[in-house]
Amino acid sequence: MLWFLLQLQAELEKIFEMAVKGADDEKIAAATILCGASLIRGWNIQEHTVNFITRLLSPPVPTDYSGKDSHLIGYAPMLNVLLVGIAPVDCVQIFSLHGMVPQLAASSMTICEVFGSCAPNISWTLTTGEDISVHAVFSNAFALLLKLWRFNHPPIEYRVGDVPPVGCQLTPEYLLLVRNSHLVSSGNMLKDPNRRRLATVASSSSPNPIFVDSFPKLRVWYRQHLACIASTMCGLVNGTLVCQTVDVLLNMMFKKISGGSQSLIFVTSGSSSSSGTGSDDTSLRPKLPAWDILEAVPFVVDAALTACAHGRLSPRELCTGLKDLADFLPASLATIVSYFSAEVTRGVWKPVFMNGTDWPSPAANLSNVEEQIKKILAATGVDVPSLAAGGSSLAILPLPLAAFVSLTITYKLDKASQRFLNLAGPALESLAAGCPWPCMPIVASLWTQKAKRWSDFLVFSASRTVFLNNNHAVIQLLKSCFNATLGLNSSSISSNGGIGALLGHGFGSHFYGGISPVAPGILYLRVYRSIRDIMFLREEIVSLLMQSISDIACNELPRQRLNKLKIPKNGKKFGNVSLAATMTRVKLAALLGASLLWLSGGSGLVQSLIKETLPSWFLSVNSSNQEGDKGDLVPMLKGYALAYFAVLCGAFASGVDSLSMASKRRPKIIGRHVEFIASVLDGKISLGCDPSTWHAYVSGFVSLMVGCTPTWVYEVDAELLKRLSKGLRQWHEQDLALALLSIGGVGTMGSAAELIMEASS
Repeated sequence: MLWFLLQLQAELEKIFEMAVKGADDEKIAAATILCGASLIRGWNIQEHTVNFITRLLSPPVPTDYSGKDSHLIGYAPMLNVLLVGIAPVDCVQIFSLHGMVPQLAASSMTICEVFGSCAPNISWTLTTGEDISVHAVFSNAFALLLKLWRFNHPPIEYRVGDVPPVGCQLTPEYLLLVRNSHLVSSGNMLKDPNRRRLATVASSSSPNPIFVDSFPKLRVWYRQHLACIASTMCGLVNGTLVCQTVDVLLNMMFKKISGGSQSLIFVTSGSSSSSGTGSDDTSLRPKLPAWDILEAVPFVVDAALTACAHGRLSPRELCTGLKDLADFLPASLATIVSYFSAEVTRGVWKPVFMNGTDWPSPAANLSNVEEQIKKILAATGVDVPSLAAGGSSLAILPLPLAAFVSLTITYKLDKASQRFLNLAGPALESLAAGCPWPCMPIVASLWTQKAKRWSDFLVFSASRTVFLNNNHAVIQLLKSCFNATLGLNSSSISSNGGIGALLGHGFGSHFYGGISPVAPGILYLRVYRSIRDIMFLREEIVSLLMQSISDIACNELPRQRLNKLKIPKNGKKFGNVSLAATMTRVKLAALLGASLLWLSGGSGLVQSLIKETLPSWFLSVNSSNQEGDKGDLVPMLKGYALAYFAVLCGAFASGVDSLSMASKRRPKIIGRHVEFIASVLDGKISLGCDPSTWHAYVSGFVSLMVGCTPTWVYEVDAELLKRLSKGLRQWHEQDLALALLSIGGVGTMGSAAELIMEASS
């Protein structure tokens, strides 16, 4: 087997050399082979194939090259084959698994900078008869770069907070910084074979660091993209090159309106020029570099949308013109997506009726989408708002969203269009999901009419929008997650409990019986990124955790024995009841609560939980704390559950050691919480919770710190540890107090010795 793999690697190296040094036809053939089965199915040689493809996207300068333009121009046919071959989402995932996304992004930026700066007077004819233009190579590289960057998150994700969403952190600058880090040649890093591999591939393209400033054209577009998100379009000055480009593009897009006698250009630039009637399509297309066209596209789309809003342009003409622009330069679709996404969130455009006359109508299957959404959410108990509110069947969308969805459904579902629909699709889904109900079901209805095979995905995406503007529905979904995991209801999807019930075993109409209820965990994984107000989740998750503990106790322990039982230290059975099994479910509930909290808000939400929510909960008088008919057991279980919950949240947020950057903030947060506990034990603070809950929480929290996170104890101030130890001794917890002091460092050694001497006397 090893010999066979070595032979395959040797053959791949020959193919790579052919792609670098061979004739044009040989380069194209070699690139096609590398992007074929050896990349997609050859898992045993996939790593080598990925390395070769990444290196080919930054080919070396030929030894005999003496031209003024970039040497990449001569590799255009091969580069285009590579860019098209790795464009599918599955291939991008393969590069991600091998850590090549940063280097792939750097190579794509270089190709975009070179080909986007060239006038479209160069083309290549392949052996298949296909013509490749400069714009085509640029558009394919640009589309790949944006997939790696994942720029299509809606502007709502650019929110202000302690922890920005992951999508916002994955910027072009970040990708280049990661790529540059691969060049670091410190001894420890190069001991890792994976780091060595990444460093080799990165240095093969350029041994020096690369920054966004290395790509001036890309930097200009990127700044314009951010400006488009931040504010409305402005700054177009008459007589400039951008203004002239806007005029030319508008003439190209809307040349047939009123026989050429009407001009839309005054909407944007105030120019008096108009569309000509005698020119053919070719003469109207500007011979400009791609970057110059992209700079003008936002102003063009703004002019067209404004004209449509004022009735100077029909919806059909608007969509046809936008499609002509996207066909002329496919990369412009990205800027169109960026503009529409920003404008929808501003809320300044009037809504339009999707009536089937001016705009496409979703009426053909809107009711079917509604029924499927209800089936999907059946296990959560959430009410689905009617899609025909007030008895009206008219579907309404904001104008930019209506234009966006109408543009996307004009695309053919072929391989060539797929690369660019992969850009527009996720943005359309995120954008429609962020709009008021029922925008996403309407979009899903329109697209399922065009592509029935996408019906399951679209309906599932529409179902999650029920939760985005409804905190009560989110709470109900969280409750369903607890019930499913703990097996606290009789639903067929969650009767047995466990992770299988939380996440389910699949979804789709191809399963027996068609569309069925979706597991609540899967729904929450699709919802939590879009929840606008995450702070309310702290109190709600704590409340649901406490309610789940009560339900566990009622299910596991007979009510008539609740007042007679105490938690046994050895976890054995008392009568016919196993408290060990009960504690297992309590720990599972705490683990689920901590996972949901950390997933929803990261370290920022965990910090506010420990600093604010938990102290407030212990200080307040909760209704659950006054259930005197249940004895001491249920309050004690709640205390232990909160202890597990707090420690798990802290471990998720800052780790259990001092190696991560997040651990640097931990001493202050844990120290503040220990200060609160010590102050209560000193009698300085009065509590409103049940004493049994507090006792169980403190003993459980300290025991977990001592046994599982000793680094936390070492980071706490010695005086606080002494106060905490004193309080534990008052509860006759001498062993726990001694264990706490023994790992508290030099500052607590004296107190630990005194405690040992006191115990032995």
